[in-house]
Amino acid sequence: MTKVIHTNQAPAAVGPYSQAIDCGEYVFCSGQIPLVPETGALVEGGIEAQARQMFANIKAVLAQAGLDFSNVVKTTVFMTDLSQFATLNSIYAEYFPENPPARSCVQVAGLPKGALVETEVIAKR
Repeated sequence: MTKVIHTNQAPAAVGPYSQAIDCGEYVFCSGQIPLVPETGALVEGGIEAQARQMFANIKAVLAQAGLDFSNVVKTTVFMTDLSQFATLNSIYAEYFPENPPARSCVQVAGLPKGALVETEVIAKR
């Protein structure tokens, strides 16, 4: 049995998808971009500001499912410019200080609303 996860503490979906789906043992979180939940606008600033907002959005979705970053087992990071990877990586490490999850990181031609970064996560209870 699956359950849709939704919180107003993270941006509303900008298409026909759920913020996350709870499958019991696993929670699959849709990719989060750095939108401000209250306005739906892209946070102002460069990669650092965008990464921090993106992780705040992920944190809110995980919390709605009763989880946190320690439950994350896999991430996929999408960036529009891998030359900014070192900055993203240092911020990423703040959220996964111990036993970091498996991760893929790829450069893409573009992301919704002109975001610089997007991350999706899979968490396990």
